[in-house]
Amino acid sequence: MTVVALAQLGGLVGREVGTSDWFTVTQDRINAFADATDDHQWIHVDIDRARAETPFGTTIGHGFLTLSLLSPLMRDAVTVEGPRMTLNYGLNRVRFVSPVPSGSRIRARVTLAGIATMGDSVQATWNVTIEREGGEKPCVVAEWIVRYL
Repeated sequence: MTVVALAQLGGLVGREVGTSDWFTVTQDRINAFADATDDHQWIHVDIDRARAETPFGTTIGHGFLTLSLLSPLMRDAVTVEGPRMTLNYGLNRVRFVSPVPSGSRIRARVTLAGIATMGDSVQATWNVTIEREGGEKPCVVAEWIVRYL
């Protein structure tokens, strides 16, 4: 994990700042996400059908599940010290490039794309790539905006 002071972020623009540890996306987590979002599409929750009818040989995690893991993956990769509060401001771009089969291990690579002072806060734009262990392509690429107050 990389620890950086808020005042020092500007010097990291354009650099990969951190990489999270590997995180396993279990079928239990996929099922819990399906329950929370009411998205029970068979490719996510029907193991037997997914094994028989998909090229993945198993179920796959929801793209939005992988996206929702940005927060814990980022927290594991980079800690920004100094702000009294951190707010998720939104996303500019998100692409679900490749699937996350159940049981896969994923991690995030985090690059600081830009920084701006916004009154009483600092706005950071992070380029986050979520990759799957052994995967040829990233699973998710996203441009994430975070405000530090």
